[in-house]
Amino acid sequence: MNGGLRARLGAIRSSYWFIPSIMAVLAIMLGALMIWVDVRLGSGWITGLSWYQQIRADGAREVLSTIAGSMVTVAGVVFSITIVALSYASSQYGPRVLTNFMSDRGNTVTLGTFIATFLYCLMVLRTIRGGDDDFVPQYAVIVAMLLAVCSIGVLIYFIHHVPQSIHINAVVARIGVQLVRDAKARFPAMIGSGGGRHSRQRAPRDGDTPLTVPAAATGYIQSIDDESLLGLAREADVLIRLRYRPGDFVMDGRGLLVVAPAEHWTDERTSDLQDCFTVGNKRTPEHDLMFLVSELVEIAARALSPGVNDPMTAVTCLDWLGAGGTEFATRQMPEAVRYDEDGAPRLIAEPDSFAFFVDRGFGRLRQYASADVIAALHWLRVVGEVAASCRTADQIGVLQSEAALFREQAEASLDGPDAREVNERAEALQALLARGVGSIDAAQTGWLGGSAQEGR
Repeated sequence: MNGGLRARLGAIRSSYWFIPSIMAVLAIMLGALMIWVDVRLGSGWITGLSWYQQIRADGAREVLSTIAGSMVTVAGVVFSITIVALSYASSQYGPRVLTNFMSDRGNTVTLGTFIATFLYCLMVLRTIRGGDDDFVPQYAVIVAMLLAVCSIGVLIYFIHHVPQSIHINAVVARIGVQLVRDAKARFPAMIGSGGGRHSRQRAPRDGDTPLTVPAAATGYIQSIDDESLLGLAREADVLIRLRYRPGDFVMDGRGLLVVAPAEHWTDERTSDLQDCFTVGNKRTPEHDLMFLVSELVEIAARALSPGVNDPMTAVTCLDWLGAGGTEFATRQMPEAVRYDEDGAPRLIAEPDSFAFFVDRGFGRLRQYASADVIAALHWLRVVGEVAASCRTADQIGVLQSEAALFREQAEASLDGPDAREVNERAEALQALLARGVGSIDAAQTGWLGGSAQEGR
């Protein structure tokens, strides 16, 4: 399946209206099915049940009308509550987290349940006839009452779910879990010490005459169909070098990628090349891991602002950034150069790397965390825990550089006892990092690892 098509299908599946629409269609089909069952089987079996009183035409209309009207009212209330929750989350945690709320299955299934019950009742209600041509779909009415009972259960669940879904720990955990899960799914586990050549340094075929292919739209790159790019490069016998990665903002007409040699390329292939990029008006987490990192950074930065002053939320975000950093440290990152089946270089794309993650995560939080003693001490602790999972000297070098910058920032932001405590912890972290790969362990110091060993 084309990468752009996959991205569009993913956007549809994560939209707020997708699940309710599917449930509405199923409700209409269920209504038609139950009417058919009533026509085929009749209601003679009910006559023999002493404990069940057969419903008449007027009673059936009243029951179904009551259920339908109630469902519409409750659906409006549910939608209003959802909007209020979205407004609160946007103002407290940042507008980027709205993507998570809009795709929340609890909210969409709740709204879909009430809409589906309403439509089912309408489908059944139109078939009820009184008088000489009497017809009361007994089976269908029973199912409508069962759906009403289920709807009450869903309403109770929704009332419990909304406060939970907007709780800060739940918001951060949802983002962090997705970050860790996607990192595991996208990158294989590192075997041994990792490392290997840095393929970008090879600069294959740099002597060829390049051709710059412009972007066809303005917006954020949501996905890149690398398999199609590889196929086009092989077909034309060219090397394609990407200038952007998922999550970057590109402008119409700006150089999107470079093709070499230019004489092997034709204008007819340009549109096919541009179609390999899905461009939208917002970033999405499906192909953009750094979007999840940016969400955690945004929440932590807001929490550490003077107007909010909530360092414990920042601590929670740092914990999940540490979990993501550990995954990046223990995963084999893809090389920049992609080769075809014959071993010829066809595609150069700078992949996500450990250094890139550290810069977008810990680096972007440096100025905020360094100004708060609680966040600063935890920042240093989390970096130390990530360092314990590093497999290469380059990874340790990245953390050493970041720790040095953080120490410098903290010295300028803090003073008094707080400055001395953070400086001592930063110095201890730098000494720990100096041990190198495989020599960093939580057992070596009381402030690294679990709190049970602090103060020993």
